[in-house]
Amino acid sequence: MFNLAILKDTVAVHPSDFGGPPEQAITAELNKKYANRILHDVGLCICVFDLTEAGEGKVRYGDGFLWYKVIFRMVIFRPFQSEVLLAKVMSSDQNGIRLSLDFFDDIYVPVHYLPHPNAFDPNERAHFWLPTDAETELKPHELLDTPTAERMWIDKGEVVRVRVESDEFYDDEPGPVKMAEGVQVVREVQSRAPFTIVCSMAEQGLGPTSWWNAAQVEGGEDDGAMDEG
Repeated sequence: MFNLAILKDTVAVHPSDFGGPPEQAITAELNKKYANRILHDVGLCICVFDLTEAGEGKVRYGDGFLWYKVIFRMVIFRPFQSEVLLAKVMSSDQNGIRLSLDFFDDIYVPVHYLPHPNAFDPNERAHFWLPTDAETELKPHELLDTPTAERMWIDKGEVVRVRVESDEFYDDEPGPVKMAEGVQVVREVQSRAPFTIVCSMAEQGLGPTSWWNAAQVEGGEDDGAMDEG
């Protein structure tokens, strides 16, 4: 889930911080700049792990700051493919489920990565899985006609276990202004997250942890009954 990335930067230390250790001031400035920031093709920056190299501070003409060229290691959040995560359900719609890790909210489980067969109940605003025989194939409208007591719900706020399938970075920096026959074309604003993770629940042991905790309890009761017999 977390790894270290080696980065380079030039950091300015304010004169008010000259009295303390320079490493402490440099680390504070780096955290101020990078913490909770997405680096393209790197991941979500959490905090500075350590400074591996720091040059001598130099004063530039026109300001009183000390400028340091530094090489440092940053703690990065970027789960690897097939890693299993525990997350909480934020919301659900017909396209899938959105999850949260409290510090990162752009985790998605598309419909085709949910346990099969599944359906979205618009009244409950939640997806559900209906355990059936492998030979039984139910269509979405047939699933919505099933008794609610037989459904395995994936409710908002529930803790789920998911497997990472892929991640995607989106560069939202604007390009050059486009012109069409001398008229400036207004660029459409796209509200896409700079870093998203796609996960799956479509495997044994994945999905709400309550499903499998209940199954373990039932299995333990059956074993106890067999021992008594």
